[in-house]
Amino acid sequence: MLRLAADENFNNDLVRALLRRRPDLDLIRMQDAGLTGAADPEVLEWAARENRMLLTHDVTTITRHAYARAAAGQGMPGVIEVSRTVPLARAMEDILLLTELSREGEWEGQILYLPLR
Repeated sequence: MLRLAADENFNNDLVRALLRRRPDLDLIRMQDAGLTGAADPEVLEWAARENRMLLTHDVTTITRHAYARAAAGQGMPGVIEVSRTVPLARAMEDILLLTELSREGEWEGQILYLPLR
């Protein structure tokens, strides 16, 4: 199962819904990792060290920094970009599908956009 990290501004209602549905889900919020207010490159560095895909709504800066890390050959276990317009239930189902069916390292250097199509 994939290990996840939720960006600081990620929808906490979605985090709670994911953990209610799958209490064994390996998901940590940036706030709980002591990274409140951390810059995007620091968040991505931490996610790489911890081998966690990053859940985010930040399509502007995280995406740019994630691609820069991948292009530089730095670790980037992947980013899951969740549009704020995706209904909570749909986002939850797509994230759980990815965590259950993906292998560790499968999304290295990639950004996935939800909703899945």
